[in-house]
Amino acid sequence: MPAPGSHRDDQRLHREQRRLEGGGARDGEAARRSRAGARSSLQAPPDEARGDRAGGPLGERGGGGEPGGAIGLRSPAFATGGTIPPRYSRPGDNLSPPLEWSGVPEAAAELALVCEDPDAPGGTFTHWLLTGIDPATSSIDAGAAPARARAWPNDFGAPGYDGPQPPVGDPEHRYVFRLFALPSPVAGDDRDRSAVRAALDERPLATGTLVGTFVR
Repeated sequence: MPAPGSHRDDQRLHREQRRLEGGGARDGEAARRSRAGARSSLQAPPDEARGDRAGGPLGERGGGGEPGGAIGLRSPAFATGGTIPPRYSRPGDNLSPPLEWSGVPEAAAELALVCEDPDAPGGTFTHWLLTGIDPATSSIDAGAAPARARAWPNDFGAPGYDGPQPPVGDPEHRYVFRLFALPSPVAGDDRDRSAVRAALDERPLATGTLVGTFVR
């Protein structure tokens, strides 16, 4: 069984949702049942390291290979698979959550951080995208971003972090935080995230993942 929140686990959940939809389940029901499977996996003892490739839609558009190692990514604010506290949601204080990590390869030139909601009604929604993080950095405080990090526009249209804001009444959404160690800096126009997508697809040395949930 793939590790909860890992690249392989995300792929398994997407395949399961497509299978359910192909079998006649409505979109909402298929999503609910696939997320129920995710919660069961998160409660079970993992058979693989939780730091397996983060994967996910932003890091998978256009393909991409597996990284060479794993980064341990965690938050003091919530456990893997746990509920993200309301203060880190958009209707709350809209603070970015504190994050900590270890295991960055010495060859990394920079780190990139992504937070996405793969359960958004219109498809995967990007809440946070940072590049240019110093690879010597090992944490981010709540409501902060590392010095000299580059904040790209999220899907609300603003640079930086905007927290969870799922539709009222939706089943709980997953919010997948991914940290990528890259061998060279990301370049490109701030209005176009294609350069970031290419870098995450093609060049990660290692990745880490952390999954939180939120519901309204």
